[in-house]
Formats: sequence, C-alpha cells, structure tokens
Amino acid sequence: MPQLDISLFAPQIVWLVITFLAMYFLMAKVALPRIAEVLEERQTRIDENLEKAAALKKEAEEAAEAYEKSLAEARSNAQDAVKAVIDQANAAQAKAQDELAAKLDAKLSEAEARIAEAKDKALANISEVSGDVAKATVEKLSGVSVDDAAVSAAVAKAMETN
Repeated sequence: MPQLDISLFAPQIVWLVITFLAMYFLMAKVALPRIAEVLEERQTRIDENLEKAAALKKEAEEAAEAYEKSLAEARSNAQDAVKAVIDQANAAQAKAQDELAAKLDAKLSEAEARIAEAKDKALANISEVSGDVAKATVEKLSGVSVDDAAVSAAVAKAMETN
C-alpha cells in the first residue's frame, strides 16, 4: 500500500497542505460569505418581523382601547335610555294613579251624598213611622184617638233628647 510507505510521506503531506489550503480559501472566500449573507438576511427578516409584530401589537392595543371606550359609552347611553323609559313609565303610572284617585274620590263623594240622602230619608221616615207606631200604640192601649200634630210634637221631642 503506497500510503503506508514512509518514503512517500513527504509528497503526501505537501499535497495534504495544498488541498487543505485550497479548501480553506475556497470556504473562506466562497462558501462562508454566502452563509454569512444568508444568516444576515435571516436576522434582518427576523428584526423586520419583530418590528411589524410590535407595531401590530400597538395597533391592536389601541383598537382594544377604542373598543372598550365605545363599549363603555354604549353602556352609558343604554343606561340613560333605560332610565328615561323608566322615568317616563313612572310618570305615566303616577298620572294614571292620580286620575284613578280623582275618579275614586268623585265616586266616594257621590256615594257619601247618596248615603247622606238615604240617611235623611230614613230619619224622615223614622219620624213618620215612629209617629204612626206611637199613635197606633196609644190608640190600642188607651182607646183614645190622638191628634197627629200632638203625636208629631211628642216624637220630635223624644228624638231631640236622643
């Protein structure tokens, strides 16, 4: 085997060094600059993407803040509208209640007037009925016919004392 022949070691080492140097210069001048260029492009793209992501994040935060603000404003408007409707309904209810109270008061006054009228009629009839009963009682008990004016006067006097 020629590789193991010691006399051939010197030319093999020379060719090894020449090949190593050629490969080293080829790598240093061609391959490594291209790899470095690719790595720089990747880093540039990553940096740009990070900047875009930061800008989009800021934009999203601003949009979320605007959304929250508009949502709060909408809630406030809705609460105001509900309050206005409730106030309107309460006012309508109070008005209807006042109208009903007025109607009931009028009916109560009418009923009280009818009761007073019925009471007056009843009292007038009581005097008349009392007079008739007293006259009939006196006639049956004593057999004497009593004058209507005397009976009315006696009934009126008796009613005044009660």
